[in-house]
Amino acid sequence: MSDVPTLDIIIVSYNVRDELDACLHSLTTRTNEYSARVTVVDNGSTDGTVAMLRARWPDVDVIAHDTNVGFAAANNVGIRHGSGELVLLLNPDTIVTPHAIATLVAALGTGGHVAAAGPRLVDGHGRAELSFGWDVNPTGELRQKWLMAAHARHVRSAVRRIDRWSRMPGPRKWLSAACLLVRRRELEAVGLLDERYFMYYEDVDLCVALRRRGRTVLFVPRAEVQHLRGRSASSNPDLARRRRESQMAYYRKHNPVWAPLLRWYLRSGLRQEA
Repeated sequence: MSDVPTLDIIIVSYNVRDELDACLHSLTTRTNEYSARVTVVDNGSTDGTVAMLRARWPDVDVIAHDTNVGFAAANNVGIRHGSGELVLLLNPDTIVTPHAIATLVAALGTGGHVAAAGPRLVDGHGRAELSFGWDVNPTGELRQKWLMAAHARHVRSAVRRIDRWSRMPGPRKWLSAACLLVRRRELEAVGLLDERYFMYYEDVDLCVALRRRGRTVLFVPRAEVQHLRGRSASSNPDLARRRRESQMAYYRKHNPVWAPLLRWYLRSGLRQEA
């Protein structure tokens, strides 16, 4: 990696015009030291997102799809559009704080074995998210689900535990693609994001692929990014179904022994909802 690496920032949008505008504003002074290109891949928004981008952000590359092709596929379009040494995958409902990008870039520069780096994500009130986790299997997912549910209910022990973990740097099994900096050569070596995931689990799958190449996925809490979680996802009425489909795709690929049990569990849950 060169001393001043080139950087592609890829943002996938879907009916989040105002949040995207705020995200782009937060980037305006964060990339001055790099040769940076920002590309927004819009997945068929109907809220005037593309018109806003062309009117307010003439220096941003805009790729407008007629339909929603999914998060992984849209990111891949943006990645192929650029040529930077580093690629920052960024959600449109994020606010990038000062020095966050520079801190992530510096973390990748610690050695060629580090393929990806992610920041500490916090919500609008400064509470840490559990934006990293364990191996995705029934045990790991139950643990993650319990902690996130307790955190959402403001259970003090869960809030404290996640806050403590979110301040501990080091390798992780996976990191959230809400903000994830990756070396382009590593992305290309694993074939970019797996497009069988329409939404969710594509970041976990990517991190698995990178680690299987002997690379490190590094959590860097000194870099902090605000994530106004769920605002982009809330505009997708098929969110729950898409999550289930991606979960099944992940288990078929990585945990085939557990896939039948997961299928039974998901169908059981759907019958109870009905």
